[in-house]
Amino acid sequence: MKLEQISLSVGSQTLIENVELFIEAGKVTSLMGASGSGKSTLLSYISGTLNHKIAGSGRILVNGQEVQDLPAERRKIGLLFQDALLFPHLNVGENLGFGLSSAVEKPHRRKKIQEALERAQLTGIYDKNPVTLSGGERSRVALMRTLLAEPDALLLDEPFSRLDEQIKQSFREFVFETAMEKNIPVLMVTHDIQDTQVAQSMSGGPVFMLEQQQIKPLGNDDMTQTNTRRVQ
Repeated sequence: MKLEQISLSVGSQTLIENVELFIEAGKVTSLMGASGSGKSTLLSYISGTLNHKIAGSGRILVNGQEVQDLPAERRKIGLLFQDALLFPHLNVGENLGFGLSSAVEKPHRRKKIQEALERAQLTGIYDKNPVTLSGGERSRVALMRTLLAEPDALLLDEPFSRLDEQIKQSFREFVFETAMEKNIPVLMVTHDIQDTQVAQSMSGGPVFMLEQQQIKPLGNDDMTQTNTRRVQ
């Protein structure tokens, strides 16, 4: 996935100006920066869910094809938030079904969903209500729903920030391993230095900092000098 000359603004305030970024397939590219710097807004622009009050311009190329003028549902870009957005009136299997293409015939839908649950080590929860699941289980269900849609790129918006430490470690590794296995380009927004360190060690993906409207590479020395665990 490639971003070319991306600019975002709210009224007279410029958030991002003429940004260029390449996200390599099978690697997790990390993006850090202060709150309000425009990180999540950038993800919204890429995914096609940008608020109408925000002006955006620039090219988004996925597998060499421009997608910035396509509606969100046709971009084939998955987006995973820190909150697992599941429908409480549907069971887990029905929630996962929303990720499947309508071209998948009914007899095969349940099989695909069951296979996804097995990969996420969630066997036996197909008929459960999402509200009865733990935070880690809900997060894994949300991820598998995103992956069932077979996205060509994946965006992560602080997906681990509300998980307790033990669940966070295992789920984070699961997300990265899954993306690497499927050779999906991943752009992750995070405040957590540990997220970037794990992403680097597992996938070899680079780390960038969004500041002063620009995206700049963050080297190992820069990360070492960051003596707080979260970038405020």
